[in-house]
Amino acid sequence: MLRLLSLFILLLSLLYADDTVEIFATSMDSKDNIVNAYGDVVVVYKNYHLSAKSALYDRNSGDLELYDNIRATQGNELQLLGNYAKLNIKNKEKTFKPFFMLEKKSEVWLSADEGFMRDQQMNINSGSVSGCNPNDPLWTMEFGSSDYNSDTKWLNLYNTVVYIYDIPVMYTPYVGFSLDKTRRTGLLTPALGISSKEGFYFEQPIYIAEQNWWDLELRPQMRTNRGNGVYSTFRFKDSATSGGELTGGYFKENDSYFIEHELANKSHSGFNFKYENGDVLNQWLNQNFEGQSGLFMDIRSMNDVDYINLSTNDPIKNATATQVLSRANMFYNTDENYIGTYLKYYQDLTKQNNDNTLQKLPTLQYHNYLNSLLEGHLFYNLDMQSSNIYRDINKKVVQTNLNVPVTLQTSALDEQLNLSYNTTLYAQHSTFSGAEEIPTDTQYQNGYIAKNYNKLSASTELTKAYEEYTHVVSFGSNYSFAGGEKREGFYDYNKEFCSDIINQSDPRCEFYTVSQMDNVLKFDFSQYVYDSLGKQILYHKLSQAFFYEVYGTKTGELENELDYLIVDGLSYYNDSFFNYKEQSFSKLMNQLSYGVSDMTFSLAHLYKDTFLDASTGYTPYSSYLTSSAKYSYNTHFSYHVDYAYDLERSIKKKSEIGMMYKKRCWDFGLRYVENNRPVLSKIGVADNSIFERYIFFTVALTPIMSSGRGSSEFAMTLPKSF
Repeated sequence: MLRLLSLFILLLSLLYADDTVEIFATSMDSKDNIVNAYGDVVVVYKNYHLSAKSALYDRNSGDLELYDNIRATQGNELQLLGNYAKLNIKNKEKTFKPFFMLEKKSEVWLSADEGFMRDQQMNINSGSVSGCNPNDPLWTMEFGSSDYNSDTKWLNLYNTVVYIYDIPVMYTPYVGFSLDKTRRTGLLTPALGISSKEGFYFEQPIYIAEQNWWDLELRPQMRTNRGNGVYSTFRFKDSATSGGELTGGYFKENDSYFIEHELANKSHSGFNFKYENGDVLNQWLNQNFEGQSGLFMDIRSMNDVDYINLSTNDPIKNATATQVLSRANMFYNTDENYIGTYLKYYQDLTKQNNDNTLQKLPTLQYHNYLNSLLEGHLFYNLDMQSSNIYRDINKKVVQTNLNVPVTLQTSALDEQLNLSYNTTLYAQHSTFSGAEEIPTDTQYQNGYIAKNYNKLSASTELTKAYEEYTHVVSFGSNYSFAGGEKREGFYDYNKEFCSDIINQSDPRCEFYTVSQMDNVLKFDFSQYVYDSLGKQILYHKLSQAFFYEVYGTKTGELENELDYLIVDGLSYYNDSFFNYKEQSFSKLMNQLSYGVSDMTFSLAHLYKDTFLDASTGYTPYSSYLTSSAKYSYNTHFSYHVDYAYDLERSIKKKSEIGMMYKKRCWDFGLRYVENNRPVLSKIGVADNSIFERYIFFTVALTPIMSSGRGSSEFAMTLPKSF
């Protein structure tokens, strides 16, 4: 009875405003306003639970002191340990000596001589922090002082030395990071590098996220021998169904680098705007249309390809091309109709300007979906497109296409034979404008073409089930033949000239997109083999066409496609086209792939032969080899290798070999890379590239960093004599 009364009095004396502290102990005594509690003391205060061997409470000062084997838990995430703790409930202050904190979600621990807390703010004297096993940590950060906010979960360290085991590897006067994944403003992990051509490379990203619907990433960079620049990305979410990002950058070359490498531009700049909206018409027009509407934008512009090369310190991550495409698509779709508009703008990076580059600004499309008559035997639909094909100089055209396919189908021989007849009504009209640099007579007259072409098809499919597998075989044949035709103006004048493949590069044939319809007989054979679980073991296809032309019959190329799962994890793919006239293959694609839990491997070779005379300026052959392999030795070590080689030009496009070591608390990666990257010089991008060798070091102190975006990567380029 006396013990219960002492506990009740203690509860009343620790009651301040809305803060209530409960103390439970095996025994208690009180003398001169000092209350002592002994044996398995438990203190409950808000979402804190504390335990200790003994406790002392001073009614005069309001201090509650805990002794020996102290454990404090805040909710389910934060745990504090020590041998001595003092809590002043009135001032909301807490002191721990020595201090040990474990943030359970991130598994980061912090150890120090003393820790002091007021409200949600924690100040910690000299100590260490790590995400490794506290008994033998692989890495630690030793700091002079620190502060931590338990609400924001942000930790600041001052005068910090990073140790790998007992070896100091880096000093920084300040470092701050979050112990959770909440978006917040701060510094991202920097990137460092050394290049034999560009000098010392340093990039320090700055991340700004002041509101939950947008963020901004600034990436200033310095290349001591080359120049300085900045890239940035602004991301936003303007509604539940829409959002986008704007990326831009600028880099200025040093005079010495610009002159030495004979670059076309002394500065490199560009931008990329992406936006998607999955309900654009209802949002923008404040309507409630039943159909689906959408908007997609991908707008790009740059003054040369080095804008892409300089966007990161790892050129392997960059996809470079000689042409940049900007697009903007918008559509409205219902069960019966589709309406769309598309804008395409091409930027050729090999040219100083794009005044003579054809653009589609815009294309309008209407499509009526498939309809049926005669109890599902007759099908038809309609598609119409009109494109404004524009450029600043020379001729331009508005070109409209109409397609109306009609199909009649049935079955025979007890539904074992499928028969169909298809006729397609096609028309194209062109209206020209603009003046030519070299004027001609009547070859650009407005005109139209209207015709129809037909197809007769027959096919059958046989399925045979066995005990361990199922075999499916299908045969098909179709005969395509031209129907009636009417031409006027442009299409009549250029019919013979633009139908000849030799004249395809002539300016007037840029707008002649109508192919000559030949009578074609085509045979297809395909077979599939599935195992008892439904997994595809084999796919094989043979296709052969015969063309019946004015000058006689021509045999088309024979296509053979094979996809064979040799054993579990190992597969072979082949796609071949054999040209009878040349008695040679026009295309050969071979790929061998292997993939199991600890190893993946791929070897591919692509060969093409256009059979064109090299004197015409075209490259007749292309032969390209690519390979990659990755092996996970165990849960810690993995290795990878990549290789790409242009066999026809005898140029190594890319090679890479590397390893990654992963543990619970850290990752370490090493990569050696050789790469040919294109540049725009005074003689054009197609003929120029820079061959460089790199060594990349990746270090991630998890969970503070990650082996992906948040890791520190150090890049070093090597001279060619390496």
